[in-house]
Formats: sequence, C-alpha cells, structure tokens
Amino acid sequence: MPRVTPISDKSQVAEEYQSVADDVLGVFGRIRGPFSVFLNSPKLADKMLALVKFNRNDCIVEPRLLSHAILAAVRERESAYVWSAQVGAAQRAGVDAKTIDILRAKGDVSGLPEEERDIVNLTRQLMRTNRVDYPVFNRLCTKRGAQWMTELITVAHNFTVLCGVTNAFEVAVPADGDQLPS
Repeated sequence: MPRVTPISDKSQVAEEYQSVADDVLGVFGRIRGPFSVFLNSPKLADKMLALVKFNRNDCIVEPRLLSHAILAAVRERESAYVWSAQVGAAQRAGVDAKTIDILRAKGDVSGLPEEERDIVNLTRQLMRTNRVDYPVFNRLCTKRGAQWMTELITVAHNFTVLCGVTNAFEVAVPADGDQLPS
C-alpha cells in the first residue's frame, strides 16, 4: 500500500505545473512509478525527467550494456518496482534471459563475456562498498573512455535514486511485472 496517494493524473498537479505532468505523459504514456511520487514536487519531477531523457536519447553507453549496470544496481537496492520496470527495457535492449536470471539471483557472473562481467562487477562493488577495484575500472575505462565511464556510473546511480523513492513510498509493483525473489 503506497504511503502517500500516488499521482496518476495530471489533474492532481497544480495548474502551473501541468506542463510537467504533460511532459511525463509524453515520455511514459502515463503517470506511474517514481513519477507518481516525484510529481508531489513538480520542479523535482522536471529535473528527474531530464535524466530519463538523457538516458534514453543522449547517453553514449549502448542500451544493452547500460541495462547490465541498471539491473545490477537495482537488484542490489532490492527495488521490486524499478526491477519490474527495467527488466522489460533490458529485454528490448537485447539482454538475454540467462543474464537477467543471473542478475535477479545476484548470481555468479564469471560466465558472462568480459565487458558485461566487468560492468556488473563494477556496479555491484559501487553499490556494496561505494568503491571499485582498479583492474575492473581500468579495463572498462581503457576500452571505452572517461565519458563512457562517467555516463555508465551516473546513470546506474540515478536508478538507485528511483529505487529509494519507490521503496520508501512503497510504490506498488505491477502484477504482470517481473518479480524479485522473496
């Protein structure tokens, strides 16, 4: 049960901020998830939506690889809502079911290709210790560059904000969404 009434319609937003609700509707097609909470603070919702647009349109990290970091971060933060939403995005980006199963189970990633394994390990290390080992960081940075690393890490961490909000406000997981283990 959500801790506050979720905003699900733009009529629930003050008139002067309905353009923000329209923007959310333009991006997602409906108001749900963390934006059902963020719209309690329309200016914040607007800033958070800018990060969604960056992730979708401007991030140089390929969506398939970015999904590895997002799912690893979300799984570490135990966010059922964000996990449910992001599994579909990962599938559309080309992440295979076996990899999603490994991430869902917080399983051993040693069988993944090196770059995917490094992305998951880097993300898990950051989520667990707020640090990352030099070899993992250096392999990815040498191959991809500083901008790529900055965007990978920042987008993954942005998803931890979404996790914190949906967990704290107890945003309901869609019944048909991918479920985390109990």
